[in-house]
Amino acid sequence: MDILRTPEERFADLPGFPYEPRHAEVTGGLRMAYVEAGPQDGPPVVLLHGEPSWSFLYRHVMRELAAAGLRAIAPDLIGFGRSDKPADPAAHTYAAHVEWTRSLLFDALGLKDVTVAGQDWGGLIGLRVAAEHPANIARIVAANTGLPTGDIPMPDVWHRFRDTVRKAPVLDVARLVQAGCRTKLPPEVLAAYDAPFPDESYKAGPRAMPGLVPITPDDPAAPANRAAWTILTTLDKPFLVAFSDSDPITGGMAPVLRKSMRGAAGLRHPVIKGAGHFLQEDAGAELGRQIAVFVTSA
Repeated sequence: MDILRTPEERFADLPGFPYEPRHAEVTGGLRMAYVEAGPQDGPPVVLLHGEPSWSFLYRHVMRELAAAGLRAIAPDLIGFGRSDKPADPAAHTYAAHVEWTRSLLFDALGLKDVTVAGQDWGGLIGLRVAAEHPANIARIVAANTGLPTGDIPMPDVWHRFRDTVRKAPVLDVARLVQAGCRTKLPPEVLAAYDAPFPDESYKAGPRAMPGLVPITPDDPAAPANRAAWTILTTLDKPFLVAFSDSDPITGGMAPVLRKSMRGAAGLRHPVIKGAGHFLQEDAGAELGRQIAVFVTSA
């Protein structure tokens, strides 16, 4: 497998992101990066990003969690951020990303009693990890995400996004992030989203991810996702649904998750106001506060 690794100088002077990068070897010998904030002995909260972002997305959330005495851990998915980047899009499969993430959390870091929080692909991966390893999980947070099985059609806006990623001769990562925000991002923040990708050869991960979402019942990932639904809907673990009020891609999943998940019953599920798909950018501090309250009280 041809592996690319973004030069560290690309990550100089990241705004509001002072965290020292850490690395661990995961399944397949790949190097997966992550950052941490808060006390090492605090309850661990894993923050999983999605497409096409990286752990930088969670900088505002991490500050709130650390201030509440929690150990915030934000990995970079393989193919993103500071993590190794397989150059062949075929190396990126749904199952591989679940396994790489599992390997980091439980093999490399040895985490237990984890709160898994995921947005976008971070939820697709995190919900699978939680369902398949419930003994390691204390709580779950779903934020603008879902767990598609291909049995329900995806919205038109998602298909347009998928086509854009597939057909664009140059994939403008910063523009995609900006399109998912309600607020206008400053140039230095947009540059931070471009930083992991010096050129198009580094973008196999972002290119591949939309095509891995199950959109037909016979998709290779559909059986595993259906099995995860069966587990999650009966799992006695607190489950917080923390969606924004303005996400055309995943917004319809919020009521489904609130109704379906056993662990969601009886909880107050916040709606993050004035935020788009990337609610961590639009209202990261508020999302962080809501997660902190959930972890310290549930």
